[in-house]
Amino acid sequence: MILLAILFILILMAIFLALLAVVQLRMAGINVKDFWSFIKANETLNKLYAFSQKYDKLTPQQQILFLQEADIVFDAFGKVPDVLWEEEYQKYMDILDKYKNIKLKRWQSE
Repeated sequence: MILLAILFILILMAIFLALLAVVQLRMAGINVKDFWSFIKANETLNKLYAFSQKYDKLTPQQQILFLQEADIVFDAFGKVPDVLWEEEYQKYMDILDKYKNIKLKRWQSE
């Protein structure tokens, strides 16, 4: 009986915390969907950054994949306030520079 009461209280606390997080996101002007996309894009940003540091020359297929993934990251980062990702700013800018270079090379080769 006591275990059931404790379990019930824990479930209520978890629901309350989840609702509190959603309310805080909305008060900051962020949709939950956009915030979730930002979290996923942050993971992708880290992978793209590591990839861009490891490989200087990319095949055309790798360039296309890089550009597509970077577009997703840029879109997700654009939907949240800058203060959320100020720690990732340098990685973001490095990816943006690589993105611009690839776009320029592809445009020149066409």
